[in-house]
Amino acid sequence: MSDFSFVASEQAMLDAARAATGLDDFGAGAWRDHFRALLQAYDDESHLTEAGRQMVQGEIGGALAARLACEAAWKRDPGVLRDEIRRPHFILGLPRSGTTALHWLLAQDPRNQVLEYWIAAAPRPRPPRATWEAEPAFQGAVEVLKWIYDTDPGLRAIHVMEADGPEECRHLFVQSFLDHTFDSNATIPGYTKYFEAQDMRPAYERHRDVLKLVGSTSPERRWVLKYPAHMRELHTLLAVYPDACIVQTHRDPVKVLPSVCSLVTGWRSLYEGRADAHAIGAWQLEMYASMMEHAMYVRAKANPAHFFDFDFRELIADPVAAIGRMYAHFGIEPDAEAERRMRAWHTDNRQHKHGGHAYTLAQFGLVEGEIRERFARYMRRFGVAAEPGGSD
Repeated sequence: MSDFSFVASEQAMLDAARAATGLDDFGAGAWRDHFRALLQAYDDESHLTEAGRQMVQGEIGGALAARLACEAAWKRDPGVLRDEIRRPHFILGLPRSGTTALHWLLAQDPRNQVLEYWIAAAPRPRPPRATWEAEPAFQGAVEVLKWIYDTDPGLRAIHVMEADGPEECRHLFVQSFLDHTFDSNATIPGYTKYFEAQDMRPAYERHRDVLKLVGSTSPERRWVLKYPAHMRELHTLLAVYPDACIVQTHRDPVKVLPSVCSLVTGWRSLYEGRADAHAIGAWQLEMYASMMEHAMYVRAKANPAHFFDFDFRELIADPVAAIGRMYAHFGIEPDAEAERRMRAWHTDNRQHKHGGHAYTLAQFGLVEGEIRERFARYMRRFGVAAEPGGSD
């Protein structure tokens, strides 16, 4: 890479975001400290290619622009912040355990609202669906996703993203510069250590306020959100959303971990041209085991009525029936139109629609016995069955 320095370019990036948006208030809080820690880690530790550096600069610019836009929107209409978000549903669990399919299925229920990819990246009050294609931000999201899947077509088989489809909460945490988006895409362990030591309460409060902004045009609809990383901050999530309905999916970690390692390795390779698969394997094993242990600890002290558990096998066999049981648990009335739409989506989006996902444990330095031992308490607690070997 050239002599480019992220740290030295800090002010230029801030100025560029101001110029691009015509706005100048980034809001208060410790976000600037988090931003600087990230920039320092990119300079000190990452192996970004020139293309990777440009992608990172684009993502940082997008996050800064999103901060500016949200602050301006709240000033224009402070009333949106007085709205309440009632009983939001949060999908969490190990990646590759059915969380994405469940998110898409619940998005088919017209009574629900999700955080669409393009709006997550450029938050605003959600406009009518018929206007989206004319929005520059929507068009930009389409182009970004096309480039990603054109560059590495195998990523679509691992994780499907669409500009108008449901997206993870990560975009909202990126605004605070505290999220695993950054260290999934680049080798920056110093930032990982910094990020995991921070108080995430302000980031979750911003998450809530952005949802109020986006959902201000449809406040009657129930929020359905998804992000596996919520497990690490389940105590914070419940503090900010005390009436949240937590939906947790479960699957054999031996199947899950090499699959998610393959995804992270693919992302890293887009940005750095190469990836240390064994280092990623060790990191992901410990990261998700720790997240799961924390979630179990929090759940042990919480009201069990706030939680519903899905076995991955249910989601493959008959997800709509499983969702019916979930709705009943949370006191949600069945709806024939919602069920019809969910069944139609499931029929058209069977597992492996975009191809198989090939990987092995050995690729990432993972050993079945070590995974079983590390997740033994989890598998016992939720009755998670071992799956046959083979690719996802």
